[in-house]
Amino acid sequence: MIFHDTGVCNAWIVEPERFDDDRGFFARISDREEFAAHGMAPEVVQANLSYSSRAGTVRGMHWTIPPAAESKYIRVVRGSVLDVIIDLRPWSSTYLERVEVELSADNRLAIYVPPGFAHGHQTLTDDSEMLYFMGAPYTPGLERGAPHDDATLGHPWPLPVAVISDKDRSWPTFDRSRHESEMTRP
Repeated sequence: MIFHDTGVCNAWIVEPERFDDDRGFFARISDREEFAAHGMAPEVVQANLSYSSRAGTVRGMHWTIPPAAESKYIRVVRGSVLDVIIDLRPWSSTYLERVEVELSADNRLAIYVPPGFAHGHQTLTDDSEMLYFMGAPYTPGLERGAPHDDATLGHPWPLPVAVISDKDRSWPTFDRSRHESEMTRP
């Protein structure tokens, strides 16, 4: 695997290193020891699949707070998305910095999202499907979010927003002081 530093503390883009032959290719997409060597939480406790039928669908921005802050390792297995992560750890040197990367079935890139980051994406193609490997189980009472166009966390999406859930539309705006009081340093 090839690890690309995003410049945002502890977040990585992971590219499979291909081994091609007459059959096609083979590539490793997960390795606990290599992940640990890059400061990534290698344990997978839950796996999720997300399918969006229409280009322009937005999911996010979401995060969980301690003690259920979760890491995510995300790949697109069909279609293409613009994936966005934002460092929400107040003690981090990259607090409120963002990473945007196109993940697609064609480029086979993955992104590692450390605990304490907001995550969201917009589908760039119809029929996009994403696979999430989670470092903590979903804990409903500790989930947080902000509107996709929040003034602090928001950014322009490349396509007009075609579909967004009522839940994602109804998140309160990001309140830095409230958020900082909810976060505990690991």
